[in-house]
Amino acid sequence: MSTSGRRSYHHGDLRAALLRSALHLLDADGVDALSLRAVARHAGVSPNAPYRHYRDKEALLAALAAHGFTELAARIGDASADTERDGGTAGPADLASTIAPMARATVRYALDHPGLFHLMFGHPCVGRPEVTAASDAAQAVVTARIAGFAAPEDREALKIGIWALVHGLSLLLLDGRLGDPTPEQIDVLVGSVVRAMVP
Repeated sequence: MSTSGRRSYHHGDLRAALLRSALHLLDADGVDALSLRAVARHAGVSPNAPYRHYRDKEALLAALAAHGFTELAARIGDASADTERDGGTAGPADLASTIAPMARATVRYALDHPGLFHLMFGHPCVGRPEVTAASDAAQAVVTARIAGFAAPEDREALKIGIWALVHGLSLLLLDGRLGDPTPEQIDVLVGSVVRAMVP
């Protein structure tokens, strides 16, 4: 076996190593600068190693977006579960208190992973089946939490409204339009905006 072949499997879990490197490069330099060769170089593997798992850059981007939605769903779910525990068995009593922790979790995720967040919501790869499935799963977490606050025929519109509010707030913060608030100030801001906009 060649030296480059040995380097390809140095990490044990090549797919995970490539994904970690791609996430780092995506957040640091953006989607345009990302390439399979750059990912291989960052991961310390041979230039051909990424092709063992990703046919091309588009396949890698789709894997990244799906990974992002899966992580986001977990964060939203955790935030929602924490609120439910804090509120007792009945959970929070109003819609704003239900939405606020999920909104904070989403905004934090966007700020922690700016490149990935832009990819998840603004790249053609989001139309691929694996990304759509992961996105739907993340949205299902929100839908389940707000189900008791709207009639069945209104739940989709409510979910879209929440999505638009949180997405817009995330982009304003990512673009620096709201200054440079601390994490604590961001949490307060998100809560205030949700309560101002949600009845």
